[in-house]
Amino acid sequence: MRDPGRAERPAITILGFDFGLRRIGIASGDSVTSTAAPRRAVAMRADGPDWAAIAHEVDALKPSILIVGVPYNEDGTPGRLTVPARSFGAALGRRFGLPVEYVDEHGSSLEASAALKHKRASGELRRRIGREAIDSAAAAVILQRWLAGEGE
Repeated sequence: MRDPGRAERPAITILGFDFGLRRIGIASGDSVTSTAAPRRAVAMRADGPDWAAIAHEVDALKPSILIVGVPYNEDGTPGRLTVPARSFGAALGRRFGLPVEYVDEHGSSLEASAALKHKRASGELRRRIGREAIDSAAAAVILQRWLAGEGE
């Protein structure tokens, strides 16, 4: 667990990922504003993640650290995607030579979906809410949790 009382870090950009079997949601954030914003989701192909699309995001934003959501059950036991999400995180670290940290993503998709539905109901969001939008909003929730001091 990160120590929120630890000395301040220099300003850094962070990318967060919501791993899924069909798509991987991506969000970006920074240590100055401590906010996270959804980016575009990338496809999960039969042969694995769309690494070219992920590389495009990494190259464009030049993050200092990568955050991956890991699904645990409500009782804290590993979920069915815990191992694949950790494997994805390890592959991210190897491919891009960046540190990877993990955050429990339990409920992040539900939280993201509710927030998007609220925005749509208020008129702030006019377009239809697709799965890609929910996945990237979930990545923003995961990243926001890390920025708030959660994580392993």
